[in-house]
Amino acid sequence: MELSVDRLTKHYGSKIAVDCVSVALKPGIYGLLGENGAGKTTLMRMLCAILESTSGEVFLDGREIVSMGAEYRDILGYLPQDFGYYPNYTAREFLLYMAALKGIPRDRAKKRAEELLEVAGLSEVAAKKIKTFSGGMKQRVGIAQTLLNHPKLLILDEPTAGLDPKERVRFRNLISDYAAGRIVILSTHIVSDIEAIADEVLLMKKGKLVSQGTVSELTKEAEGKVWELTVSPAEAKSWQERAAVANLRHEGEQVVLRILSDEKPAEGAVPCEAGLEDLYLYSMQGKK
Repeated sequence: MELSVDRLTKHYGSKIAVDCVSVALKPGIYGLLGENGAGKTTLMRMLCAILESTSGEVFLDGREIVSMGAEYRDILGYLPQDFGYYPNYTAREFLLYMAALKGIPRDRAKKRAEELLEVAGLSEVAAKKIKTFSGGMKQRVGIAQTLLNHPKLLILDEPTAGLDPKERVRFRNLISDYAAGRIVILSTHIVSDIEAIADEVLLMKKGKLVSQGTVSELTKEAEGKVWELTVSPAEAKSWQERAAVANLRHEGEQVVLRILSDEKPAEGAVPCEAGLEDLYLYSMQGKK
């Protein structure tokens, strides 16, 4: 299976939301990383064939997805950033309703719904109305409904929004287990979620795809650009105003700064190992 994106572009008047994106995706987990407004959601909606492109096309195994119609929807699971639900439905009722919309026979739908309630950690509250759920629980209902039809292509827009750290780990493990032989596209601005499970990272900025590769491949791009510098609290404030400071921590009366810079920022700065977050922040600073 291959999802091929060919020069996909979306304009809103004079604004270019997605700018000539081309990429070929085979089974695996792809982390789509970019700040808010980078074009991630617009790109994902076009990949789901629910938003028409201005130009360019998307193909699944050589077939244009819009022309595939229901056949494409049958293999697609999509979780939008703000998914709609019926507050007076219970979690179980909602999954059965969504299964009916997807054309899943009722007997199979009942079994699948119970499986996913268990996987999502919602079995004990399956008979409670969704309006009584926390934000994280609602998000888990949304994740469960995307998996009802055993999709071969799974597109998730900010799926860990509202999840606490324990729930995020549960979600990452679920997706890792599910991804075998499937294409999973996970959009987020939470770097650690992608760093933990993505086979490849797609870095998006101002509508363009600016980098693609494994975590180790991409972090190499930030090598030699990450420094630690120990300064006084007063100096720390000055450094934050004039440099790209990725992190700071207090050690006694001193402050240790993590600075992103092409050159050694000060005499006392020492180089340190780069991570994906460093590359992300370095890219978003406009230096890439």
